[in-house]
Amino acid sequence: MTCKDVKIDIGNAVQARLSLYIQDNDLEMYGERKRPLVLVCPGGAYEFVCCREGEPIALQFLTAGCHAAVLWYDISVQGVAHPQELLELAQATAYIREHAEEYMIDKDKIIVAGFSAGGHLAASLGCFWHTDWLAQATGMKKEAYQPNGLVLAYPVITSGEFAHRGSFVNLMGANASQELEEQLSLEKQVTENMPPVFMWHTFEDDAVPLENSLMFAVALRKAGVNFEYHVFPHGGHGYALATKETTGKDMIEIEPQCEQWMPLCKNWLKYNYNV
Repeated sequence: MTCKDVKIDIGNAVQARLSLYIQDNDLEMYGERKRPLVLVCPGGAYEFVCCREGEPIALQFLTAGCHAAVLWYDISVQGVAHPQELLELAQATAYIREHAEEYMIDKDKIIVAGFSAGGHLAASLGCFWHTDWLAQATGMKKEAYQPNGLVLAYPVITSGEFAHRGSFVNLMGANASQELEEQLSLEKQVTENMPPVFMWHTFEDDAVPLENSLMFAVALRKAGVNFEYHVFPHGGHGYALATKETTGKDMIEIEPQCEQWMPLCKNWLKYNYNV
């Protein structure tokens, strides 16, 4: 396996980097095999980037037969950052697609995964990749950073009644316009241009309420976007793999029911992307 860090520079980002985990291509076993790649966006309320939702998640996707990557997006300027993180994600996705031949990546099977606020970031790319304003902001062709699938874990979605307010304050400031709040309330931005989605949440999440993913699922259904959605009865927020491997030092984030999400997601990848 090849591990490599790439700086993601959009001009004012000082911390963003892309960690790549590229599987070796054994010609005897696979020939010239090109694999899907899952690009992981950890959460952290747009205040920090949670390491528990980074490399351990990427390593699991390697076992599904994919390449993987983690975007450590820049959170150094909070409250005025939009669309900085989204531009970083677009550039990271474009870098992966541009180097697809070098890394034996199937450029039509780039899946973006996001957790909590990272789920908002991933879903934002899904919602906005086809828009003219994002193409103008990136200076790239839309197809360069088009995601081919989304994996969303307990995602921040809405800026309305069920918002995780801290995420939105960190993203756009405490005095953001109503227009910007509406734009970043992603259940209102879903179109038929959204790629297929795998999504999971817990009934007991009291940080990012279940209504976030429920509202997004309804919007996906109305737009005719294919999705798989799982709600687990127990477990709180930020559970990552929901195993001992990714729990915090207080050992709270362990829940056997929730840990089913990764095998389910691997099956989704197999069915939709021929992994």
